[in-house]
Amino acid sequence: MSGFAKLVIYEDNHLLVVNKPAGVSTMGDENRQTLHTLAGAYLKQKYQKPHGVYVGIVSRLDAMTSGVIVLARTSKAAARLNVQFAQKSSSKHLEKTYLAIVQATNGVAANLSDKGTLSDYLYKDDAAHRMRATAGPQDGAKLAELGYRALHRSDSYQVMSVVPKTGRKHQIRVQFATRGWPILGDRKYGSPLQWSDGIALHSQRLTIEHPTRREPMTFECPPPESWNQYWRPASE
Repeated sequence: MSGFAKLVIYEDNHLLVVNKPAGVSTMGDENRQTLHTLAGAYLKQKYQKPHGVYVGIVSRLDAMTSGVIVLARTSKAAARLNVQFAQKSSSKHLEKTYLAIVQATNGVAANLSDKGTLSDYLYKDDAAHRMRATAGPQDGAKLAELGYRALHRSDSYQVMSVVPKTGRKHQIRVQFATRGWPILGDRKYGSPLQWSDGIALHSQRLTIEHPTRREPMTFECPPPESWNQYWRPASE
């Protein structure tokens, strides 16, 4: 329990907010422990519940992405949080902020301004087991939008603060990679380099409305130490 306890950012009767390590699937991996199974074991031991506990998955992070994620400890909390995440564009309080290190791909990277919005239509390429971007609507494609702001620049990479406006699968990874700026370590979408902690994509901040108190709550955690060679938050 002590190992998982170090990952817990906040806990009450309805919520469990965790700093997910890269390399851990949120759920659904039958061959390895997932965040769902680890959280269940932690709560079961901590509260001495031999017959199990409720852990609701209301949003996901890619296995190779680190950072803040919220789990529900009650079915009531899960239902209300599911509504928030499903209606993200109209939710009063819900907001996610990610950090990403993107690296220019030689010869094909488009210029990125210091801040802006990326808009594409994403669809699933089942044969290639990945998401694809297209500039306009097509069958099976859904609109994906995000806002970004550059926090640090070098000749070959940029550190970005990213706020998704939609919640499409692999959205941040695909939208930057499409413009020749794949996330560092994201070999699936074109990065030429390995990354020691999954990929250089981190869920830095999450704001939700508490499911019972109905008040906004914001949770934050810094990126892994492996980021230090590229950038450190100003607060450090």
